[in-house]
Amino acid sequence: MILAVLYCLLWSFQTSAGHFPRACVSSKNLMEKECCPPWSGDGSPCGQLSGRGSCQNILLSNAPLGPQFPFTGVDDRESWPSIFYNRTCQCSGNFTGFDCGNCKFGFWGPNCTDRRLLVRRNIFDLSAPEKDKFFAYLTLAKHTISSDYVIPIGTYGQMKNGSTPMFSDINIYDLFVWIHYYVSMDTLLGGSEIWRDIDFAHEAPAFLPWHRLFLLRWEQEIQKLTGDENFTIPYWDWRDAEKCDICTDEYMGGQHPANPNLLSPASFFSSWQIICSRLEEYNSHQSLCNGMPEGPLRRNPGNHDKSRTPRLPSSADVEFCLSLTQYESGSMDKTANFSFRNTLEGFASPLTGIADASQSSMHNALHIYMNGTMSQVQGSANDPIFLLHHAFVDSIFEQWLRRHHPLQEVYPEANAPIGHNRESYMVPFIPLYRNGDFFISSKDLGYDYSYLQDSGSDSFQDYIKSYLEQAGRIWSWLLGAAMVGAALTALLAGLVSLLCGHKRKQLAEERQPLLMEKEDYHNLLYQSHL
Repeated sequence: MILAVLYCLLWSFQTSAGHFPRACVSSKNLMEKECCPPWSGDGSPCGQLSGRGSCQNILLSNAPLGPQFPFTGVDDRESWPSIFYNRTCQCSGNFTGFDCGNCKFGFWGPNCTDRRLLVRRNIFDLSAPEKDKFFAYLTLAKHTISSDYVIPIGTYGQMKNGSTPMFSDINIYDLFVWIHYYVSMDTLLGGSEIWRDIDFAHEAPAFLPWHRLFLLRWEQEIQKLTGDENFTIPYWDWRDAEKCDICTDEYMGGQHPANPNLLSPASFFSSWQIICSRLEEYNSHQSLCNGMPEGPLRRNPGNHDKSRTPRLPSSADVEFCLSLTQYESGSMDKTANFSFRNTLEGFASPLTGIADASQSSMHNALHIYMNGTMSQVQGSANDPIFLLHHAFVDSIFEQWLRRHHPLQEVYPEANAPIGHNRESYMVPFIPLYRNGDFFISSKDLGYDYSYLQDSGSDSFQDYIKSYLEQAGRIWSWLLGAAMVGAALTALLAGLVSLLCGHKRKQLAEERQPLLMEKEDYHNLLYQSHL
């Protein structure tokens, strides 16, 4: 009953966010490569009359890229968003948005001057009305056409370089499904040729910042859609889970009694249609996903390839990830060793930190375990479990940031795979965001996690924990060095005693410094400690 009431009450809201602003997809906009629509508050481009922003040239990073993508000028996502636009709104102060009409994450109010911290909670901590409200919001988003954004259904070349726009309406929920598809789709090289080894949001440094932004944008649009400014995405804490405990009709949907690959008819999501799942068809036709329905959600948790993913992640796996001090390493892709990002993403073992192409662990393990729509990268966001899963992954990222306190410079500036350098703009978001902008604490972005708030008093312990862990790993070396140092110190003390006794026999006017000048003495002590 509560779902029906909420659905009726909320139907009047029509808003969204995501990819191509509806105001910027005319042939004039595309051919002039400009997206600087007027802000409704004063009618001026980018709200310039109100001091919100102005239309400016986009400054692209020229930092070198890694060798993984050997082409140039064949993919619309290269040097995003320069294929489509080279001028966009650059917003001032705490304003943001494609027209500078919104507030930056963490800021509120008519002038975006109020700070606010929202808290994401465990889905099992939600009351029944709160849970039903969350499901009502999801359903509303699935049935509300975006008034602000559209999706391209052809490449820039197929649009004849902008002279023939090819765009389509899409609902708010599917808009974000399409975004996740587009950022990870294969490169279409023409004819029947494609390039699969490309992804602007996975298998490289931007994996965590990109999905952090994805969740924030999704969360923000649900807040606008519903008028519920306190809405946050719940998370699913899957540590040590023996089964999918949210895969019930009370939560995210149980199994269909006649077909275990489908959701139960009693599920909130049993009637949902998915999009962007026919990848080989798009590739063979050299086309983009057009957002049309392609069948029901599929999920059969636990009936997956257990040789690749033997179990769900444990608390010990998470702790090992958090102990890794390097955010990124080596080639900065899915072959990276001892990389926190690569281990959390699931391409490196959570037991050793060594990349292992035969296994899918951590984040990847949950996708494989679901054994259905969520197991295919490009279409995985169709399943609403995606949101709960990635919210918890983001919380682990947040734990790592709080434990190690990295400077923004720790995020790679250059030589990462295409789209993953620190100053690269995230595909396919407009307004523009850089990868490095989200390599900061969630508190600076206006949100926190309920289970992390409880450990606030232990912040000092978290700060030194990483150093203690490093000391533990080199303890045997330190012990050996200490023994050598002790022996050298004893030898030095004996030598000092001998010489002092000799010197005491000399006349007072003949006395000299005991051993050596002060600088030389400290040098010897430094060497003995080494």
